[in-house]
Amino acid sequence: MSPIAVVGAGIIGVTIAFELQRRGRNVILIDKDAPGKGASYGNMASIAVTEFMPASRPSVWAQMPKWLLDPEGPVRVRPSYLPKLAPWFLRFLEASRPSRVRKLEAAGAVLCKRVYEDLDPLLQAAGLADMLSAEGCLSLYADDAEFKTDREHIEVLERFGFRHEILDGNAIRDLEPALATKIGRGVLFPDNRSVKDPYRLVVALSERFLSLGGGVEQGEVVGFDRAGDVVAGIRLKDGRVIKAAEVVLCAGAYTGRLSRLLGEPIPLETERGYHTQIMAPGVSMRHSIIWPARAFMVTPTAGGIRVGGTVEMAGLDAPPDYRRAKVLVKRAREALPDLTSEAATEWMGHRPALPDTVPVIGPSARHRGVFYATGHGHLGLTYAATTGRLIADLVTGATPPIDLTPYRVDRF
Repeated sequence: MSPIAVVGAGIIGVTIAFELQRRGRNVILIDKDAPGKGASYGNMASIAVTEFMPASRPSVWAQMPKWLLDPEGPVRVRPSYLPKLAPWFLRFLEASRPSRVRKLEAAGAVLCKRVYEDLDPLLQAAGLADMLSAEGCLSLYADDAEFKTDREHIEVLERFGFRHEILDGNAIRDLEPALATKIGRGVLFPDNRSVKDPYRLVVALSERFLSLGGGVEQGEVVGFDRAGDVVAGIRLKDGRVIKAAEVVLCAGAYTGRLSRLLGEPIPLETERGYHTQIMAPGVSMRHSIIWPARAFMVTPTAGGIRVGGTVEMAGLDAPPDYRRAKVLVKRAREALPDLTSEAATEWMGHRPALPDTVPVIGPSARHRGVFYATGHGHLGLTYAATTGRLIADLVTGATPPIDLTPYRVDRF
């Protein structure tokens, strides 16, 4: 019998492949690069269970003009890309209606509520439990005004019952002595733990998948062999055709190109994210930190600390603008005055962004045996184990533990 083809070898695809293989299915993992070389290579290593709020909420729209006019602002749209982005922005606007925002919050909260219920068993099964840190994340505020601006976030967490602790500046510095005295308030999110090295996690999971008998093929997918409404094969750029009994499309920001080949367009954009990995930072950290008003995050990971954040809308093909990474390091020094940038490398990757911030997880609406797992945005690492569980349930005929209606591919 032909294998299940999982297209995309980032954290989502590798997790799905591992979960299916350990359930006894024959799986082949396909990607144009080696496992973990896409967005998973440079994500911010955070299991961010408190960050499910839709980006389309009205409070974000209120700040958007100011952000777009600031060349160093948290959101940047390349002018040449605006015409192509317009349809996505219209859907983004539609998702900002208050009644719609409440439903989107609930859909994100359902996934985040079960993160550790799925992640802990996955890491145990793969022998990788030590990859997860014990510490949480600190959200920083210079003063009461900044804290009040972010109060909406705290109220949503309270409504859905996510753990958090409000701290004053001294209590924050007791947890992280390297933080600047200008930080006046903070919130501890104890369940927003971090991964010690997200790239190594993907590689290790792919190795466990191979040890169970799975296969990996490196090649760029350019088409599909179809018989009616069934996909029977994956066509690669080098001319090879890989037979498949079922197909899971989870190629991150590139999934939109693949879905269009199947006549099932998904409004998927790329939020280009930047990071600087600093191997000699001059400071030590136990927690990750995020400063909402400055739109950056710092995480101790991969043997150093990683500074990342902001959003650039410029498509999949434009070259990186590493000035974005340099701005983030400058802002990080406001929180960490002794931060140095010795032995630093810069990186850009593509987050897969849907206009309503809720991922697509479920079967195709047009083709039997085709499944989608994409559009996880900033929460690919966070949602990976749960997505792997849900897709594996669907493929093997098990009943998923949650209602997948909010995540269907034909909701747009």
